[in-house]
Amino acid sequence: MTVRDAPAAEAIRTPGRLAGKTALVVGAGSIGPGWGNGKAAAVLFAREGAHVFCVDLEEDAANETADIIRGESGEAEAWRADACRAGDIERMVAACLDRFERIDVLHNNVGIAEVGGVVDVSEQMWDRVFAVNLKSCFLAMKQVIPVMERQGGGSIVNVSSIASIRYTGVPYATYSATKAAMNHLTRTTAVEYAPKKIRVNVVLPGLMKTPMVQFSSGLADEYGGGDVDAMWRAREAQCPMGHMGDAWDVAHAAVFLASDEARYITGAELVVDGGITLKCS
Repeated sequence: MTVRDAPAAEAIRTPGRLAGKTALVVGAGSIGPGWGNGKAAAVLFAREGAHVFCVDLEEDAANETADIIRGESGEAEAWRADACRAGDIERMVAACLDRFERIDVLHNNVGIAEVGGVVDVSEQMWDRVFAVNLKSCFLAMKQVIPVMERQGGGSIVNVSSIASIRYTGVPYATYSATKAAMNHLTRTTAVEYAPKKIRVNVVLPGLMKTPMVQFSSGLADEYGGGDVDAMWRAREAQCPMGHMGDAWDVAHAAVFLASDEARYITGAELVVDGGITLKCS
């Protein structure tokens, strides 16, 4: 099954876990056909009762996700923003509040993966990946946390990667470094705002079968000499379960952390990887 064949129906519904909440999803679109992590999370948040503000750099991608939610009788609004720009983030938060009046969940799902070790990567690429992967998370939390403080609490779910804690076999120094920094930014922010009833957690996906992986520059070359199917086979062979995860696995983790079921969980790293980080080789 390819990413474009993965049906939305695979998401298990338990209506009401996020009823009455508003979720702001940054990176709610998908880079290509199929289900990316942010797109699946946005749809699953809505299926659990949340109003969802769908943000993406690509307006069409944000609209597609919002249309899916509205097509399932959910409440959603699409918004275009460059998550690396402070002005865009300020306007995004203001628009979400104007539409839904509150923000209970912030889901930071913006990220790019560029292949290259420290010797190979350019300074320009280093700066770009840090802006997209880390600065975007900082800017969104900076604007949303004061809103959550006024409301009396909220939940922030950041999306990192197992590349932040392990070498996955692919040399992408920028991706690993930014995601490791995100982990610690999550921990320190969680401690600082725990007294304010704002929880901050991070999901660490493993080797996932998503459009981002399929279309990321250099990954297919590293894994399968440019052959995407060969890349899928190689990645699946690495996984103890014998297969990769998908966007719905990440979305279910995000829903749990966003919900009141996780009310006593903050500063946690939830690894969603089928056991691959337990291996020594």
